[in-house]
Amino acid sequence: MALSATLYTFTIQLADVDRGVYQDLELRVARHPSETAEYMLTRLLAYCLEYEDGIAFSDGGVSATDEPPVLVRDLTGRLTAWIDVGAPDADRIHRAAKLADRVAIYTHRDPAKVLAALSGKRIHHAEAIPLYSLDRGFVDAAAAAIARRTTASISVTERELYLDLDGTGFSTPIEEHRLG
Repeated sequence: MALSATLYTFTIQLADVDRGVYQDLELRVARHPSETAEYMLTRLLAYCLEYEDGIAFSDGGVSATDEPPVLVRDLTGRLTAWIDVGAPDADRIHRAAKLADRVAIYTHRDPAKVLAALSGKRIHHAEAIPLYSLDRGFVDAAAAAIARRTTASISVTERELYLDLDGTGFSTPIEEHRLG
């Protein structure tokens, strides 16, 4: 018998000063049995840091090979942003760059290793694709503080991420790297 996903509910106050985005969000995030808490948190943060009209978690979740974990569609349903998480392979990112106007990757892994795995590979418009890394200690500590129902506030100022989960605070810089 297959294990089913665990549903997490997040009530989030988002204040991204860098982008001028202020939003209250009610999100239900399904965590697949094979998904780590760290990956789920990075996926949630990628959603919030990329928040705009039309953003959604993919229907296939972490097992989807033809969709990113987070995506943005315009009113016609056209894919405008492909937001990947973790350490996607070069073929996936190459295809994403051809399908969407914009591609971004968020990782909780060592960015040098992610970049090394993609280096020298054929990736369409690689120079335009940012890799955003979050400090591993931050992700590990914050992931351990997530409950099935969590109230969070996320603030971003000068590329510094401040996260409060049910009264416990965390912070990390958002480091930007380029594939090309």
